[in-house]
Amino acid sequence: QVQLVESGGGLVQAGGSLRLSCDASGRPLNWNAMGWFRQAPGKGRQFVAVSSWSGSSTYYADSVKGRFTISRDSAKNTMYLQMNSLKPEDTAVYYCAARLLGRAGTSPEEFRYWGQGTQVTVSS
Repeated sequence: QVQLVESGGGLVQAGGSLRLSCDASGRPLNWNAMGWFRQAPGKGRQFVAVSSWSGSSTYYADSVKGRFTISRDSAKNTMYLQMNSLKPEDTAVYYCAARLLGRAGTSPEEFRYWGQGTQVTVSS
């Protein structure tokens, strides 16, 4: 059974850093990418970053480019999101997700498996 489990969220002051982790188990052979999304109260789920399963290709939302870095530890089947220079507007529940072969793009509908989310709160 496929399972994604996020960790690493918390409360941090503006300008600080956090590293989120996503542990993947039971990975089907047909994943082609993993990504991070976030959802603030009263808003829709927003794309943050995506990495190909090999880690050779990454893509970021403009709002986080230059501040966030997505990476993978293939030996551990773990994906990370390093978040630096955090801003209050980064406050949200962060989700990791997996996209299957044959799917493309960064909309949430393209991702098949989801974690339960981890809260990130940035105080001003």
